[in-house]
Amino acid sequence: MTARPGMHTLTAGRGLLFGGDYNPEQWPEEVWPQDAELMRAAGVNLVTVGVFSWARLEPEPDIRDFAWLDRVLDLMHENGVAVDLATPTASPPPWLGHRWPQTLPVDESGHRLWYGARNQFCPSSPVYRERALSIVSALASRYAGHPALALWHVGNEYGQVCHCDESAAAFRAWLRGRHGDLETLNDAWGTTFWSQRYGDWAEIVPPRRAPYTVNPSQRLDWRRFCSDALLEHYRAERDVLREHTPGTPVTTNFMGLFKPVDYWSWAAEEDIVSNDWYPEPGDPLAPARTALTHDLMRGLAGGRPWLLMEQATSAVNWRPHNLPKPPGQFRLESLQALARGADGLCYFQWRASRFGAERFHAAMVPHAGPDTRLHAAVRAHGRELRGLARVAGTPVPARVAMVFDWASWWALEERGRPSDRINATDQLLSYYLPLWERGVSVDVVPPSADLSGYALVVAPNLFLVGDRDAAALTAYARGGGVLVVGPFSGVVDERSHVRTGRFPAPLREVLGASGEEWLPAPDDEPVRCRWAGGAAFTARTWTELVAAEGAEAVAEFADGDLAGHPAVLRHRAGDGVAWYVATMPEAAALGEIAERALVDAGVAGALPRLPPGVEAVRRGDVLFLLNHGAETAAVPLPEPARDLLTGAVADGQVTLAPRDVVALRPGA
Repeated sequence: MTARPGMHTLTAGRGLLFGGDYNPEQWPEEVWPQDAELMRAAGVNLVTVGVFSWARLEPEPDIRDFAWLDRVLDLMHENGVAVDLATPTASPPPWLGHRWPQTLPVDESGHRLWYGARNQFCPSSPVYRERALSIVSALASRYAGHPALALWHVGNEYGQVCHCDESAAAFRAWLRGRHGDLETLNDAWGTTFWSQRYGDWAEIVPPRRAPYTVNPSQRLDWRRFCSDALLEHYRAERDVLREHTPGTPVTTNFMGLFKPVDYWSWAAEEDIVSNDWYPEPGDPLAPARTALTHDLMRGLAGGRPWLLMEQATSAVNWRPHNLPKPPGQFRLESLQALARGADGLCYFQWRASRFGAERFHAAMVPHAGPDTRLHAAVRAHGRELRGLARVAGTPVPARVAMVFDWASWWALEERGRPSDRINATDQLLSYYLPLWERGVSVDVVPPSADLSGYALVVAPNLFLVGDRDAAALTAYARGGGVLVVGPFSGVVDERSHVRTGRFPAPLREVLGASGEEWLPAPDDEPVRCRWAGGAAFTARTWTELVAAEGAEAVAEFADGDLAGHPAVLRHRAGDGVAWYVATMPEAAALGEIAERALVDAGVAGALPRLPPGVEAVRRGDVLFLLNHGAETAAVPLPEPARDLLTGAVADGQVTLAPRDVVALRPGA
C-alpha cells in the first residue's frame, strides 16, 4: 500500500511553513504583485487561497470563472510560495439559497437561517451536496498538476448544525444504522420515561425546541449524528480531490476543543491535522490553555507534526472588547506551537480587509501597510524560522497521557445533572495546568488509545465510559501504570444511562473506592480538606460521599457532614497505582496530587526547576523555554547549550525577558 502524503510532503524542500490566508479577490489586481514581493521578503512559503471564493468562482450556477485564480496560482509559484487551495464550500453564494432555499439551515426552533453571513448550508441537503461536489470537481480537475498546489483545504471550520426535515430523514437513517430496530432504539433512549416510546421511524425528529428538558440519550445520539453528517460531507469532497490529485495531502481546519465535532473520529480521515487557534490576550490561563490545545492537535495527529492553520498577529474582531497583543506576543505564541509539534505557522490573514465582517481583524500586513512595527515583526519572525528548520519532523516525547472524550463531554453537559458547575474542558485544564507548570509533556488521547507506552495516565473527567474502555484503564493500572481519575467519572454508559450501584461502577475495583452520593457544594462556601499529614487545603463546588475499599485516604474532608470521609484516595492496584479525586481541589492541592502521581510514575519535567510563567518543552533534541510572565526570569540549565534563534551559548543558566523564547540545543 502506498503511504499517504502528510506534513513531510509539505516541509520537504521548504522547511518550516510560514504564511496565512490570502484573499486576493478582495483587492485590485495591481496589488497582487506587491503582495508577492512582500511575501518573498517575509519568508512566506505557504498561503491558503479560495476559502470564501465560491461566488467569485461560480457567479451563476454552472457559469465558472477560474481565470483570476489561474493568475493568482501562477503568481504564487513564480515567487516560490506554495498554495493551500481551499474548496469554497463553507460559504455558498446567495444564488444557492435563493434558488434552493431547502439548502439553508434550520435552527432548533424551526427558523430558517438565511444567507448574508457564512456557513449557511444544511449538511444533509442533497442539493447542497450536489452543488458543492460540482465546484470541487471543477477545481480539482483544473488545478491537478499545477506546480503551486501543495495542499487541499476542504471547507472551513466545520460545525454547522441543521434541524430541518432533510436532516431529520438523515438522522433516522443514521439511527437505523446504529440501533437496527425501534425496540433497540427505545431501550437505548429510555423512552419509557415521560411516555416517549416511538412506534414508527417517522415519529423521530431532531431534538428541536420543546417545552422542557429533551431526552439526554436522544441528544447524545443527535450530537453523534451531527458530527458524522459533517464528516460524511468532508469525506465526499476529500475523495473527489484524491481522485484527481492522489499525491497531494488533504486537510480541514479544526478549532481546538470545539464541542460540536468529535475530532477523534475526524483526524484519521485527514492527511494533515490542522488547527485554528486564537488565545484571549486577557486570559491569565491562556498559555496553558494554548499548550493543552496544541497537545490535543499532536494527539489527533498520532504524535506526528501538525499545522497551525490560523492564528492572529494581534487583535481579533469577534470579542466584545478585542485586546491587542503586545509586541513579541504573536512570536511567543507561534514558537509555542512549534515547540509542541507544529511544522507550519500560519495566520488569518495576509492583508487586513477593508470591508466585510472581519475588517478589524489583525493581519500580517495591517491597514497601515508594510512600513509598520507589526509587519516588521512578521518579517523578522519569518527570517528566524529558517534557522529552526532542523526542528521540522521531530517528535515531542511524552510519558504522560491525558484522556479526553467528545461523547463524554456531550453527555456530561446535558441539562438535569447535579450541577452545571462541573465542566469537561475546565476539568481538563485544571489537571493539565500543574503538569504544564512542571515542564511535563502530555499527549492528549481518547479512552480507546493504547496506553502501554505511558507511565502516567490522567482522566480528569470520564462521565461517560464504555465497558471496554473502563476495562482498558483497569488493565493499564494493574499492569504497572499510574492512573489518576477525577470526580463524577464512570457515571453513565454509552447510552447515557446511569450505572447503578456504588460509583464509579466500572472503575470501582481498580480505584479501591466506592461512592454513594454526589453532593454539590454552595458556591460561596469553600470546602475544607486536610492531607493525611495534617496540612489543610480547600476545594470548591463539588463533593462526593466515598468510602475506601482497599485504597488509602491521602486526604479527607475536614468539616461538615463529610468530615472524616475521603476526599483523595490512592490505591495499590496490581503492579500499579490508581488515584481517585472526589472533589474539585484548589490549584495548589491539584499540584500536590500531580507531584505525588509523578513520583509514583517516575516522571520528571524537562528541567528540575522552572520560574513561574516559564514553559519548558522538548522537541527532538531542542529544549524550548518560553517566558509567558511579566518579569525577567533566570532558568538554571544542567549543561551548556546553544540557542538556535540567536546563536548565543548559555552555560549555567539562561535569562529570559518577558515574552522571550530560546530554543536550546545541547553543546557549545
